[in-house]
Formats: sequence, structure tokens, C-alpha cells
Amino acid sequence: MKKTLIAAGFVSLLGSTAMAQDIGVSMALFDDNFLTVLRNGMDAKGKELGVNLQIEDAQNDVAKQLDQINNFIASGVSAIIVNPVDTSATQAMSDAAAAANIPLVYVNRQPINVDTLPDNQAFVASNEEESGTLETIQMCDNWAAEGKAEVNVYVMQGELSNQAAVQRTKDIYDVIEAGKCKVKINVIDQQTANWSRDQAQSLMTNWLSTGAAFDGVIANNDEMAIGAIQAMKAASIDMATVQVGGVDATQDALAAMQAGDLDVTVFQNAAGQGAGALDAAIKLSKGETVDQKVYIPFELVTPANVADYAAKN
Repeated sequence: MKKTLIAAGFVSLLGSTAMAQDIGVSMALFDDNFLTVLRNGMDAKGKELGVNLQIEDAQNDVAKQLDQINNFIASGVSAIIVNPVDTSATQAMSDAAAAANIPLVYVNRQPINVDTLPDNQAFVASNEEESGTLETIQMCDNWAAEGKAEVNVYVMQGELSNQAAVQRTKDIYDVIEAGKCKVKINVIDQQTANWSRDQAQSLMTNWLSTGAAFDGVIANNDEMAIGAIQAMKAASIDMATVQVGGVDATQDALAAMQAGDLDVTVFQNAAGQGAGALDAAIKLSKGETVDQKVYIPFELVTPANVADYAAKN
């Protein structure tokens, strides 16, 4: 079995030959804009293919998610799709599914055991080495275009238990250390806001209270970028004087960009990931061969091309 496939676009989907079956889906959290798009897209595709999806909300609880997986196994589903709460806790999920000989597909968040998955398990997402890299380089280009040689920035991290948050933050420093940035970046502070708009707003408010001069915020996702923007606007900061970047290109982020508040985001194809995960789960349930890593490319979004993405989510 191949271990890696870099997809050029959407993962090909099964057609009308898909047989009616039950697939269990455990999502880390329903109350998340990006994951809602992924979940709704998967649900719509399941209905189109005649597949019954049992979608459960793990409510950001690792133990609850493992219970859901065990319940899926006990009910005899033909396959399981998991969006992990904690990517470091996926070995137990893989072991449980493997012991029951039920195919399992991880979606969006990379499991810690991604390189040792059994033959009937797979991972569908986008390569996080691209996300923070595209975001940071574009922000560097923006600052350079403003004539700045050195900038001070804040970094907002997602949940530290998630591989995406770790990698997107690493991407920032990789860009700096590799000399890919046209300006010198000084990170004033970096803290987690757990992917949350509300937590990001509170964190940005605290940073603003220090009075430190800064040139922008590099956030691991759009929700945190929007929270930072809300705090800055509440403090009467002119958004034209700072650069703010995020990742996901959610509808709210695109609206913020069109309003002139958000400068950079990176389109992560939620619908493509959901459809790809469902495709892999169905194929594995039929005993077909599936590439164990399916990567759907990230795409840079700026004010110059934002209109092209308005209809993609």
C-alpha cells in the first residue's frame, strides 16, 4: 500500500455504486466554524451516496470520543471517521478499530501514529507545512511592500494538543530562520487562544493593555484572527496600520477581509477533506486499496483574490 499521495485537487468520489451502509463519525467539536463546514459537507455527500452517517459530537473530550468509537464498534458500523480531539491520543482509537477489524479514517487533524497506521486506516487532510508558511510569507511581503525592514508581532496558537497548531506555529519560525521573510520579525509574545474567537479577543485585549508597539498578529486560524481584530477595533486601532493573518478562509474571515480588516488567510478545503474522508472510508469498508495519506492543497487568499473564494465554503 502506498503511504503518501499528494492530491492535485479534490479527492475523487465514489459514484452511484456506493452501497447503503452505516459509517460512524466522531467530530472533535460541533461548535467550530471550520469543522461545521467539514461536517455538513460530509453529511451532504453521505446523503448523495446513500450512506447513513452516525455523526457524534465529542465536545472536546478525549474520553467521550473514545467511548463514541467503542460504541460505533459495538453497533457494527462498516467504517469509522474521526476528527480527533487530541491528536496525541489516537493510538488507542486505532488499536480499538484494528482489534475489531473495522476501517478507520482520520480527517483534518493528523494522528500521532500517522506513520504506523494499519492497512485499513488512513488520514485525509491538508499538509500543515503549507498553511503557516503561506500565511507568514505573504504577511512578510505585505510588510516589505509598506517599506518596513523590521516588525514586532504577536502569535496566536491553536490548541497545543493539536498537531495543526504545533505545525502552523513552527511554520512561522521556519520562514524566519530560513530567510524567507523580507523583513526582520520579532515575536513579542505567543500564547494559545485554543482556536477560539472569544479567547483570542480576551488575549489580544490583554496584550493591548501592555502598551507595546506592534505591527501585526499571526494567528493559527481565522477565528482567533477575528477575535484579535475585534479587540483592536474596540481599542480604536486603525486596522490599516497592522497586518492580521489567519488560516481556513471561513465565510466570516472572507467577510472580514472584504471589510479591510483581515489581510491574509489560507483556504483549507473543508468540503474536500470531508468528501475525501468519506471516500476513503467507503473504499476501505469494501476492502479496496486506499492511499494512507491524502493531502488536499492549501491555497493563499488575499484581498486580490478573495472574491474567488466567497462561494467555496
